[in-house]
Amino acid sequence: MLTFDQVSRCFPGGGGVTDLTFAIGPGEIVALIGLNGAGKTTLMRLALGILRPRQGEVRLFDRPLAEPPASAWAQVGALIEVPLAYPELTVRDNLLIGCRLHGSDPRRVDDALQAWQLTPLAERRFRRLSLGNRQRTGLAAALQHDPRLIVLDEPSNALDPASVILLREQLLRRAADGAAILVSSHHLDEVARVADRVLLMNAGRLLGELDTTGVDLERAFFDRIRQDDERRAEAVR
Repeated sequence: MLTFDQVSRCFPGGGGVTDLTFAIGPGEIVALIGLNGAGKTTLMRLALGILRPRQGEVRLFDRPLAEPPASAWAQVGALIEVPLAYPELTVRDNLLIGCRLHGSDPRRVDDALQAWQLTPLAERRFRRLSLGNRQRTGLAAALQHDPRLIVLDEPSNALDPASVILLREQLLRRAADGAAILVSSHHLDEVARVADRVLLMNAGRLLGELDTTGVDLERAFFDRIRQDDERRAEAVR
């Protein structure tokens, strides 16, 4: 569904990602974790074609990223950093636009409103929503067309505990239906509940998978980051 093969993209001012290699299959939830600035959002922008790699190849549905037709992109659902919405339009109108962009049945909007508990807010302008309700609107827009590939960058941002549970249930259900899901998060305990694999990222590189079966997940996370930082510091001496 999504494959990175030795993908690198560096920026003139420094930073970027180097030699990223991984794949996500149907029905799999893969979580991406790392400190701020580790390169998670850059990776997701590469996955969606917002950025292009300088080296290596990204494949979407087993085709090079530059080749998939519009019909393939219509099967992708994404939320990167902040929800994309027209602030002066209502929640319903924003979801309708999302349906049209993905060639989806507009009748799905009512189902999305109900699924994300947005029906009471359907006629409210997006700019008048709280941050949590904006995030739920963005998630509804990203998922209402039943995408085969889902890419979510920090989807639990601004969500209250009830909405985090709602998000968890949505991801598990969609994975059970065969969707491939890539999600980044700072909430280690939450990703451990839903992810089939947890990929650890630091300084623009993937360090491998993080074992989520231990009793102290945060300590394991910070130990891996510290060890990698020490190895890199030793290498430049």
